[in-house]
Amino acid sequence: MNQSIPIKTETTNRCELCTQSKCCRYITQSIDTPRSIRDFDTLLWQVSHKNIAVYKDESGWYLQIFNSCEHLKTNGQCGIYDVRPFICREYSNEDCEFDSEPDDGCDLYFPDYQSLDAYCRKRYKRWDKRFDK
Repeated sequence: MNQSIPIKTETTNRCELCTQSKCCRYITQSIDTPRSIRDFDTLLWQVSHKNIAVYKDESGWYLQIFNSCEHLKTNGQCGIYDVRPFICREYSNEDCEFDSEPDDGCDLYFPDYQSLDAYCRKRYKRWDKRFDK
């Protein structure tokens, strides 16, 4: 009699399935909520730099810095898994980029100068006059 061996097809650890290690390729930093033209002008300067985005979600405003973890191995696994920092240990992959893109779930997402500049022009009628004294 041929008995089939059950194969594990579902896992609660999406990290086991992930090959791109998306969450290990950027960090986010909470920033103060921009409230003025000057604040948004500063954000415009920040997103003018390579690999920087700004977003707002239900928790607040964040600077997103795309830069891979130095411990990420070529196969996408963590090279220091057993001694990884607490923030990595506490990371929940319940809502991770395995299923979606980093900007999913954001109220606002600005990956570059052009997108933030367009938003500022709509928000502030005097945007181009910010340089006038």
